[in-house]
Amino acid sequence: MSNFIAYLKTKSFRNNLIAAICTVIAILSIAFFSLRFYTKHGEGLNVPEVKGLTLAQAVSKLEELGLRYEIDSVYIMDKPPGIVTDQDPDANTFVKGNRTIYLTINTSQAPNVKFPDIEAKSFREAQSILESYRLKLGDTTYKPDVAKDVVLEAYFGGQLIKSGEVLPTGSRINLTLGDGRGAEDIEMPNLTGFTIDEARFSLRGSMLTLGTITYDGVITDTANAVVISQFPLPADTAIKVKIGTPINITLSNKPKN
Repeated sequence: MSNFIAYLKTKSFRNNLIAAICTVIAILSIAFFSLRFYTKHGEGLNVPEVKGLTLAQAVSKLEELGLRYEIDSVYIMDKPPGIVTDQDPDANTFVKGNRTIYLTINTSQAPNVKFPDIEAKSFREAQSILESYRLKLGDTTYKPDVAKDVVLEAYFGGQLIKSGEVLPTGSRINLTLGDGRGAEDIEMPNLTGFTIDEARFSLRGSMLTLGTITYDGVITDTANAVVISQFPLPADTAIKVKIGTPINITLSNKPKN
């Protein structure tokens, strides 16, 4: 033990210790500066804003800065095709040179989607389903039905549409909903002597619908033909029918005697 302590006091040990410390410092310095050089510490650039540009403009801007890019596409109905709708990383993000920037562009071709089953669903539920299928809610109309705010029918382009039919993504769907008053009774109007337009107006005001139209004899003037009978039949006492009941009428150019 005394020999070891005596060795620690020698000039040889001190020289070896200093050499070892210098070697460690040199190795750490080389590693540190090599890493800084390899990673180009402090060197980089801000990602440019390319959202809203055409793909060609965006690519040109990125290539000028030495940035790579990858492209994905999405369909957004209300945006012009070929426009960059999103980028990752966002604009003004500090990145290294040669970094890959991910671009999303709006494609001109809408992908198709199968129309979901929304019949008999509540309005809120149907709206949520349409959004999940990337379809848009259009106009809503009501017709007499005991179920309030429940989908009775769906229309696309004026045509009745059923679940499973194929539509372009982003299509606008119009809905017919129940008004919750289908069980109510209403007094049936007497349409005798009314023209077809007057009959329609009267039925609409009573929340009834026009049913089958038949003709008595040769009709030479449709606009001035008048109702000579209807079904259900009017009576001296008020007759009440359900809201939405269709009323069949017979038209003639000869007024009923």
